[in-house]
Amino acid sequence: MALKIFEIDSTLRGCEGQIWDRVNGYRWWKNELQEKENGMAEFAEGYKIFGFNRTKGGYVYREWLPNAKQAFLIGEFNGWQNSTPLQNEGFGRWKVDLPNKEDGSPMIPHASQLKVRVESNDGGWHDRVPAWSKLAWQDHTTNLFNGVFWEPPEEKQYVFQHARPEKPENLKIYEAHVGMGSVEPKVATYVEFADNILPRIKRMGYNCVQLMAVAEHAHYGCFGYHVTSFFAPASRSGTPEELKYLVDTAHGLGIHVLMDLVHAHASSNTLDGIAQMDGTDHCRWDPRATTASGTRRSSTT
Repeated sequence: MALKIFEIDSTLRGCEGQIWDRVNGYRWWKNELQEKENGMAEFAEGYKIFGFNRTKGGYVYREWLPNAKQAFLIGEFNGWQNSTPLQNEGFGRWKVDLPNKEDGSPMIPHASQLKVRVESNDGGWHDRVPAWSKLAWQDHTTNLFNGVFWEPPEEKQYVFQHARPEKPENLKIYEAHVGMGSVEPKVATYVEFADNILPRIKRMGYNCVQLMAVAEHAHYGCFGYHVTSFFAPASRSGTPEELKYLVDTAHGLGIHVLMDLVHAHASSNTLDGIAQMDGTDHCRWDPRATTASGTRRSSTT
């Protein structure tokens, strides 16, 4: 089978072998995912399996740690002690069930900080931020980040008031960085951006805002291009509920929201990122071992 690209640009003939290697590799993985994961879309929903997910009687926490000898969930809820072990499910998956307390409240209080502690097969010990954390907070005594169990009770969950606007005939996109959305020398918040900046964007005639640096990044100066927590919004600007408020406010103004997710720019941080999550330098991501979430360049809300 020929590739049209070689007809368009004949200079690529010099690296035809490398291009075909990538094309064939893509086709092979696409077929594997179709056969074993019911396609790419389902494969990309690893967040429904990993991280903290509700069960009938509480929560279950899963992490993908192929090189782990043993693992523990540690945090404020258990005094940061190795008293909550994870069980090996095989294929690199580790999990622990977290049943509710007798009064029906979660075993781990909402907004409490935690990490996963891993003993790797070489005997090394590693404290890591759970890869599917919905929020991470910086400990300013160490400048490192901890994962946060972000499961607000129903009365504290943000409830959307506005439906997504209808698809416009043409997009007029305003690119913005929430943290820079203030005339004051500080990191602006999601709420401030929603209340002060979105109305101005609307008045200027834009029908879409593209938000930069949404995913958590330990180094603010990287402009969001060294992602440390892939499923957590940048905490310097607020909480997930406050980000929802921003999106909802935009929708109420008839503005679509694009979130620029640069997952390919993973940080090399090990203490507050996912690098060397299980003590190895090749842990993320290996679809042969798990249904871990795939990543895309951008998404829309």
